[in-house]
Amino acid sequence: MAQSTLTGTRAVDRATSLLAYILTAPHPPQLGALAREFDIPKSTTSRLVSAMERQGFVKRDRNGAFLPGDLLTQFAREQNQDSVLIARTRPVLELIAKESGETTNLALVGSGALKIVDQVDGQFMLGVTNWIGRDVPYHCSALGKVLLAYGAASIPMGRLPKLASKSITQRDKLLIELELVRKTGYAIINGELEEGLVAVAVPLRESDGRVIAAISISGPLTRLSPKDLHAHGLMMIEKVNELIAPTPLQNRKVGAA
Repeated sequence: MAQSTLTGTRAVDRATSLLAYILTAPHPPQLGALAREFDIPKSTTSRLVSAMERQGFVKRDRNGAFLPGDLLTQFAREQNQDSVLIARTRPVLELIAKESGETTNLALVGSGALKIVDQVDGQFMLGVTNWIGRDVPYHCSALGKVLLAYGAASIPMGRLPKLASKSITQRDKLLIELELVRKTGYAIINGELEEGLVAVAVPLRESDGRVIAAISISGPLTRLSPKDLHAHGLMMIEKVNELIAPTPLQNRKVGAA
């Protein structure tokens, strides 16, 4: 067992070293150059890079030299696009937080759950939670309802989990709720994600009209009444339209999560 573990660890070390070299080399390296650089038999080197190639970490050019694979280049491109979008929307998040006094968030489509990528805290201590990096289901969050309503994301397959007493777990009821979001232009939750938590969210559109993200206000029910949420929703639509001019984000994939 110890020998097997050692062998597996050594293989991982070699593979990651090869990958790092491919990513940082000034020119795409050939198989033979990789084997010589790390003093690894050519057959072993071939097996390691072939495994990475199958997973999309590396690919070969027309001469057989190794380049960063599509999986890594796509990830880098999307991370850069996220950074651009965060910078572009930060002023409106700050203004909405200032006017409402509540926490504001920016969310994008993620894999199976929405991806919260930015947050500006409100003026109150009660109700402030750091949502960045947390897995938040689409069906029981205001941000998620916006992304579902406008086709940026799709309702996940399988059972819709009940996370709080008012979570919508029936698809037909969720579809009715999404139709209401499209009519009003904003989504609201009340005790659907966490007990006592309320939120309102609005869409952020691309220049061609596609919804690519959502912005929300959230806080405790004791401070935000239904009337407050509706007023905040209208205010947010106005601020987003005023302060965020749609600009193309090339290559962003928007679709089913």
